Amino acid sequence: MEDVGAEPVPVDPQDYRRAIGRFATGVTVATTFAGQHDHAMTANSITSVSLEPVLMMISVEQSARWHEAVLEAGVWGISVLAQSARPAASWLSTPGRPLHGQLDRVPHHRGAATGVALLDGALAAFECRTTGVHAAGDHSLVVGEVVGLEIPPRVEPALIHFRGRYGRLD
Repeated sequence: MEDVGAEPVPVDPQDYRRAIGRFATGVTVATTFAGQHDHAMTANSITSVSLEPVLMMISVEQSARWHEAVLEAGVWGISVLAQSARPAASWLSTPGRPLHGQLDRVPHHRGAATGVALLDGALAAFECRTTGVHAAGDHSLVVGEVVGLEIPPRVEPALIHFRGRYGRLD
């Protein structure tokens, strides 16, 4: 029997990373506009929160440039990526990439509701207005009301992430 009063052994962060990597996720690009620049990052930590009102959430590392930008802007976009967008996902997850012009090589357009960049060819795109930010360890959980969305009629295979690699789901 386990000693109920015993201090739990802390989980090793690298073991946790390896274990959570076995959870297959979709791949998205999160965008915002602040300081007269587009900010974008690849993200797989988004979730639907509520249908009444329609809310979604993204988990953002507090040290990321995108974190400061989204707090300033108050609006953000999520583009759900098709397999064909793998180069964009790779580029926008590259540490140290330049801020200026980071979307120059990524085809995109402006969302009608917020003006944030949304990736062309996305399987779906959401525009959100921030309604809450909650500290969670070294990340913040940014909750937003969905104020616009795009649902293209065609559906390509989805880009997924599993065990540290990109794949596809038909």
